[in-house]
Amino acid sequence: MTPPVGQDAPAGDPQDGVFTDGTATPNPGPGGWAAVHVSGGAVVAELSGADPDTTNNRMELTALLRALELVPEGTAEVVYSDSQLAVRTVNEWAAGWEARGWRRSRGPVENLDLVRPLYEALRARPEIEVRWIRAHVGHRWNEYADRLASRASAAS
Repeated sequence: MTPPVGQDAPAGDPQDGVFTDGTATPNPGPGGWAAVHVSGGAVVAELSGADPDTTNNRMELTALLRALELVPEGTAEVVYSDSQLAVRTVNEWAAGWEARGWRRSRGPVENLDLVRPLYEALRARPEIEVRWIRAHVGHRWNEYADRLASRASAAS
């Protein structure tokens, strides 16, 4: 797949990091995820995959979890996701859920089979930072990850 041209990218469009995306259409339904490691505006590595029966949130979390495979241990890197839910899960909520025995104040944690290993992997890799990036505004590498995830979903 040819990377997108970044001429229409917004100011501050990151050109380094790992960019992730997940999709399910319809939701729930067939889904895809992608992670793209970029350095200096060039693709270093990418991964993508699909699930024939899933949700958007599961694919976003899967993309984040698999993104960690693209970053060598000990290497500081920013991992970007356009899912506020996924980013807030690992950066804000998971610590409290863990403290409560992996329970939310109002019931079980959804997608715990992905949330827990993702949170634990990120705690073991403090050199990795997870940040939110706005979707569909022309961020070159977020759009690229979106296309990879959509392509994987369509192939499932």
